[in-house]
Amino acid sequence: MDTNLMDGAPTPLPTRFSAQEALVCAMVLMGVSDRGMTDAELAAMSRLVRELPAFGDFHAGEIDTVTEVVLGLLDQADGLDRASEMIRDALPPRLRETAYLLACEIAAADGEASQEELRFLQDFRIALDIDRLIAGAIERAAKARFQVL
Repeated sequence: MDTNLMDGAPTPLPTRFSAQEALVCAMVLMGVSDRGMTDAELAAMSRLVRELPAFGDFHAGEIDTVTEVVLGLLDQADGLDRASEMIRDALPPRLRETAYLLACEIAAADGEASQEELRFLQDFRIALDIDRLIAGAIERAAKARFQVL
């Protein structure tokens, strides 16, 4: 994470993310979109970071660092927009769909998406410039993965 150091600022906020940090940021934003992150969402984040090739040398322990940065960004008036822009800027177009998928996976992890989570997904899709049909397919796939008998 690159930071913009300002005199007197106790914790500098980042000016950009690495691609892996941006993917984690997408998951964290989804997790906090309904004002609280569940144990199921945290477990899903750790599992995805451990298992997906996109996270190759990224360690699950770094989720905490990215989470703190995201919470700092969200304390800003334009924090959600800024975080979404930083994600978009950090990722090539092919990985923006991955970021959207990861957000959907976190939304589905605890059983059902809340209205806040659905609203976040809609805004996130627009921020990442993901086609509505592609987004719908990604959403449906995430939902299907978490179906129970």
